[in-house]
Amino acid sequence: MSTNERATRALREILQKPGNDTCADCGAPDPVWGSTSLGVFICLACSGIHRNLPNISKVKSLSLSHWEDQELQFMAKNGNELMKTKYEAAVPAYYYKPTHKDCQVLREQWIRAKYERKEFSEPGKHFTYEEGTRDGILLKRGRGNGQFLSRRFVLSDREGTLKYFTKYDTPPPPFLLQAKEPKAVIKVDTINATFQPEKIGNPNGLQITYLKDYSTRNIFVYHENGKVIVDWFNSIRAVQLHYLKVAFPGATAAELVPKLTRNFLKEGYMEKTGPRQTEGFKKRWFTLDQRRLMYFKDPLDAFAKGEVFLGSKDHGYNVSPGLPTGTYRNGAWQYGITIETPDRSFLFTCETESDQQDWLKHFNGVMNAPMSPQEYTMEAMFKHRP
Repeated sequence: MSTNERATRALREILQKPGNDTCADCGAPDPVWGSTSLGVFICLACSGIHRNLPNISKVKSLSLSHWEDQELQFMAKNGNELMKTKYEAAVPAYYYKPTHKDCQVLREQWIRAKYERKEFSEPGKHFTYEEGTRDGILLKRGRGNGQFLSRRFVLSDREGTLKYFTKYDTPPPPFLLQAKEPKAVIKVDTINATFQPEKIGNPNGLQITYLKDYSTRNIFVYHENGKVIVDWFNSIRAVQLHYLKVAFPGATAAELVPKLTRNFLKEGYMEKTGPRQTEGFKKRWFTLDQRRLMYFKDPLDAFAKGEVFLGSKDHGYNVSPGLPTGTYRNGAWQYGITIETPDRSFLFTCETESDQQDWLKHFNGVMNAPMSPQEYTMEAMFKHRP
C-alpha cells in the first residue's frame, strides 16, 4: 500500500469520529479540508478564511494534499469535538454562530474570534458586546438618492434603544449632543437585523428592520471593517437578550435566543393584486419574517407597502396553489398562490413553478406551527392597527 493510500485510509477513519463529519466552523456536511495546526476538519469555504490566517491555521486538502504521519496523528488526537471544547468553551448565548448558509463576513469574524482573538477560550472573559452602550459611525443608505452617508449610531442597553443622528459625521461633545435630537429612536425589542450583502451591494451590508407606528421600516447600513459591523450585530443581540430576560424573568436563555435577530425565511419577487382582486397584478418584493409577510415596491425601500399576518391553520389561515376561478389576470406570471385569512384572501403569482413551490413550502411551514402567546398579541395588533 502506497503512502498516499495509507493517508487516505487514515483520514477516512478519523472522519468517522463524532463531530468530524461536519465543518468545525459552519456545520457544512462532509468537510474536505483540514487544519493541521488546529486539528479541525473544515469545508472548502471556511478553508479559504483559514488560509488568511497563515500564522494560526495551516490547511490541507483531504484528497489532494500530501499528509505526513505526525499530521495524521495530530488530527486523530484532536478533531472537531475536542477543539470545540477549547475554542468555544465560553460563547455567550446571544453570540450568533453562523452556518454554511450565512454570508462571508459572519463566518470570517466567527473564525477570527475563535482562533485568532480566542474570545471564547476562557470562561469569565469580558466581551465588548456587553459594554452596555455602543457609539460609532456607520454608513447609512439615504431614502432619497440612495447614497450611503456617515451617520452616528448609539446603542443603549439601559434605554433599550438604537438611535441614529444625521447632524454629525463624528461623535460630538456631550453639550452638543444634548442640543440635537436623534433622527430615529428604535426600540431594540422591535429590531430584526440581518446581513444582506447582495441586496445592499456591500459584503458588510446589514439590514435593520423595525416596527414604528404599527408599520415596518428598514434602514440599510454597512461599515468598511467586517469586525466592526459584526460587533454591532452581536451587540444588538446582547441588548435584546438582556431586555428579554427582564421581560420574561422565568425563561431560560435557550428559550429566549430564538427571539433575537434572525434571518428571513424567504425573500423574492411575486406579483400581487389589490383587495378587490379586480386590479392588475403588480410586481413587488416580498419578505417573509416568521409570521409577517411584508411587501415592498423595491427591495431597498424604507417602508413596507403592506403586510400580511400568517396565523396557524387551526385559526382559519390556509394557503393553496393556484388562483380562484374567474380571477382577473393581466400579469406576466402564471404560477398562482392563494392565502386565506379570517378576514380576506390574498392572491399572488410567481415567475416559475419552482419559486411557487418554495413559497408554498415556507407558507405551509409557518401555518402548520402553533402560535406563541406573543404571536397572538401580534395578530391582535395587525387587526387593530390604523
